[in-house]
Amino acid sequence: MIPTIVMLRIVFITAMINIVFLLMILFSCRCMNMWKLTSGLNKHTWFKRIFKWHCYLWYIFLPSVLVHAVFAIWVLGVPW
Repeated sequence: MIPTIVMLRIVFITAMINIVFLLMILFSCRCMNMWKLTSGLNKHTWFKRIFKWHCYLWYIFLPSVLVHAVFAIWVLGVPW
């Protein structure tokens, strides 16, 4: 059995991965280029590198969400 502290660390680490990759997915979405706030990002080379990897970011994000949910429910239980 995995110690509780290790499971809590996994929950925390996957939560941080989820936040980072969610932001990367949102900002690399083709719909975001229509907003005034983010339309200037197209001019930057670093953004173009992230933009072309949009579809592949999901392969890290979704398993991370799944691992996070499983360990969170395992450690904390179902709240209702």
